[in-house]
Amino acid sequence: MTKKLIALDLDGTLLHSDQTISSYTVETIQKVKELGHKVVIATGRPYRMAKSYYDQLKLETPMVNFNGSLTHLPERKWDFELDIRLDHNYIWKLLDLKETIQLDFLASEYRNKFFINFDKKETIPPELFGVDKIIDKMELIPHKITEGPNGLLLQTGAEDKYAMADFIREHFRHDLEVDSWGGPLNILEFSAKGVNKAYALKYLLSHYGMEAKDLLAFGDEHNDREMLDLAGVGFAMKNASTTLLPHADEQLAWSNDEDGVAKKLEELFL
Repeated sequence: MTKKLIALDLDGTLLHSDQTISSYTVETIQKVKELGHKVVIATGRPYRMAKSYYDQLKLETPMVNFNGSLTHLPERKWDFELDIRLDHNYIWKLLDLKETIQLDFLASEYRNKFFINFDKKETIPPELFGVDKIIDKMELIPHKITEGPNGLLLQTGAEDKYAMADFIREHFRHDLEVDSWGGPLNILEFSAKGVNKAYALKYLLSHYGMEAKDLLAFGDEHNDREMLDLAGVGFAMKNASTTLLPHADEQLAWSNDEDGVAKKLEELFL
């Protein structure tokens, strides 16, 4: 069988709703790797909030973070690393719109750190950023922003996060990428124009001498659209957002909480 590049989203896809990966899924992925297929995490999460899953799965492949803005080998020097930054002026432009977009908080995200505005500090859940507590050194203050971020993350109080994402795209004349998180949180994430999971996966396919037909991709949300479009076969989870379904070749019969990814991989390869 032709060796595949298998791209896995985390939230709503590989992870259960309690943010865990089952032992069954871990074991299945190990067996698939042993057959020579390459498994990569492709997530909107920052690196610090994805590394534990990378380690749990015993991966040695590059990881895609920030929806494609950072493609790297964790904790290792890699000459082919992609580190794409967003113009930091978007931070201040979004903060200027805070009333219009019903902003709870805005975070400027980097590989190993983040800064967040404290206007509504009480609305910031520390666990969202992988920390125990939001402390002063994390406050978003102009003098701390010395370089463009890999991505921006905001929470809006708007009832319809998809409509708000459309509004922000239009406001900035589609000069940056705006995606939404799955689940109940009204989270929007931003990256440089043209940068998404598919952008990073095209790069990895080229690096490995593979073609798009060799890519299998699993996702559940708006930010997985381009990745599923690119893939030879794109799978949407049973629990996938309706915005993703037109981009999928197949919707799985199982949700993330039912280990849908592992069951499909077992069906395909084992």
